[in-house]
Amino acid sequence: MANPVGWFEVAGPNAGALQRFYADAFGWEIDANNPQNYGMVAAQEGGIGGGVGPSPDGQPYVIFYIAVPDLQAALDQVGKAGCTTVTPPMDVPGGPSLAYFTDPAGNRIGLMTAM
Repeated sequence: MANPVGWFEVAGPNAGALQRFYADAFGWEIDANNPQNYGMVAAQEGGIGGGVGPSPDGQPYVIFYIAVPDLQAALDQVGKAGCTTVTPPMDVPGGPSLAYFTDPAGNRIGLMTAM
């Protein structure tokens, strides 16, 4: 796969309940020991890492992030395919750079630079 899925995110109004659910149901080790209560899920062999945490606006969502070498070039490409940029490239302190677009069905999809 040229641009693999590199990260996932599950968020909702009660981050602790989500973290307990995924830990109990699937055995995920989730480290939410940070001020944002953002639970980091380490990648296991054959899988990807991700996060389970609070949603900024209290609305639940699930999103995946496609790893690309150049965020703006990827946004330009999805734009040519008829999709819309939601958030232009931005840097996450201590993390990767991210951008968001909507696919043809209106789903918000993330782009990330490789970590």
